This record gives sequence, C-alpha cells and structure tokens, in this order.
Amino acid sequence: MPARRKKKAAPRKRVRTVKRVRTVKEPYHTKLEVYAIWLNEYYKSLKAAGFPEEICLSLIMDKESYPAWVNFELPKNVDPSKYLDEEDED
Repeated sequence: MPARRKKKAAPRKRVRTVKRVRTVKEPYHTKLEVYAIWLNEYYKSLKAAGFPEEICLSLIMDKESYPAWVNFELPKNVDPSKYLDEEDED
C-alpha cells in the first residue's frame, strides 16, 4: 500500500484593514478656504467648457470676469507676506 500524501495547508486569507478617512477638525471652512475651493471649481468648469489653460488662468486672475452671483472677497486679516518666498520679492 502506497504512503499517504500530506495535504498542503490552505493559504491564509489576508485580513484587509479599513483605512480611516481623514477629517477636518472643524466642520466649517474659513473664508480663505472657501475662496480657494471656489477658484478651483471655477478653473475646472472653464476647462470643461473648452477654454485653453492660458485663458482659464487669465479669467481666474481677473475678478471682473467672475459671475455676478459671486460675492467672495479675500479675507482682510490674512498677512500675504508669510506666504511669499524670499525669491518672489523681485
């Protein structure tokens, strides 16, 4: 009688860990964050409408091109000097 073969152990199933979703501490956005989000959406909508990148950027920089219903203002209490690099001061 031939010798019995040992059965191979079944491979272990990997346990997948669920990645935690990053959340913001505050449930609201600052005015600067809202303005930045809106500019990003404005740029994306212009690109989706078929405008070339140069035209999109020029329209974003020109505040007079914003739609009439947009009433965003840059926050006045933000110090822009802390965001400028030393090389940008030319």
